[in-house]
Amino acid sequence: MHRSPRLPLLGGTLVLLSLGCQPAVKNEVAIDGSSTVYLISEAVCEEFAGANPDVEVSVGSHGTGGGMKKFSAGELDICDASREMKPSEAQLCEEAGIESIRLSVAYDGIAVVVNPENDWCDSLTVEQLKELWRPESPIKNWSDLDKSWPDEPIKLYGPGTDSGTFEYFTEVVVGEAGASRSDYSPNEDDNMLVTGVAGDKYSLGYFGFAYYAENEERLKLLGIDSGSGPVKPSLETVRSNAYAPLSRPLFIYVKKQSLSRPEVAKFVSYYAENAARLSQEVGYVPAPEATHAENLAAIKAALADKPQTTP
Repeated sequence: MHRSPRLPLLGGTLVLLSLGCQPAVKNEVAIDGSSTVYLISEAVCEEFAGANPDVEVSVGSHGTGGGMKKFSAGELDICDASREMKPSEAQLCEEAGIESIRLSVAYDGIAVVVNPENDWCDSLTVEQLKELWRPESPIKNWSDLDKSWPDEPIKLYGPGTDSGTFEYFTEVVVGEAGASRSDYSPNEDDNMLVTGVAGDKYSLGYFGFAYYAENEERLKLLGIDSGSGPVKPSLETVRSNAYAPLSRPLFIYVKKQSLSRPEVAKFVSYYAENAARLSQEVGYVPAPEATHAENLAAIKAALADKPQTTP
């Protein structure tokens, strides 16, 4: 689960630079989007940069929605996404003349976590999660969920509204994408959510499983009961979909016009070839071999298609 020390995150963006006496960087690949997929893209970039010092790859983590806004505006080569592109986003891309291919890179389980000092709650039902997170929820204290639990306010942490994790969670738990109580502490940076939950005994939060895996000594993972008993996310339960309904696929969307640039084509091919191994290293479930083959076929077809270049 743990990788080598990471390069600094500056203003929400990981920047990989050529060091030492390398020639000046001229080739660039721009990525932004999901903070969940960010961990995979970061791992790919670290390895790619070592063998390709003439290419600069920048990776942002401003949420799937934020990434899609930049992608449809022609500002990115790749958008990391923890959900599928919305019809409205596809429309914006079409209007801008931007074509894309979608690659499925891994599977994730959304972790629901509490503070390690929480000794009263080991699991929640999906219905309890819905009552807790729905708009205008009456739940204020832990005792509102279970009378045997402390009569103490629940401090909630979760992704911001630009996050694909937020949209997926609200859709499958609350029943409508984007429908959520507003009196919680939102952040597009999952590391800040980890810090919030780790610092408050009565807190609860949700985010991608890999962020729990990297911080498991600071957090307590809850089981989620969708009707067949509590299940915790793991490589096995996410792969089998036993961790329902909080298991989901993760994607990258690649601008087809960008593939005409050799550095982008090389990076995307490297990503597809190594996503299974590196996604598992950072705590996700690798996509199956059939998906790997589909990704490579999609890249090959896009390279052969040679779409018209747009600004």
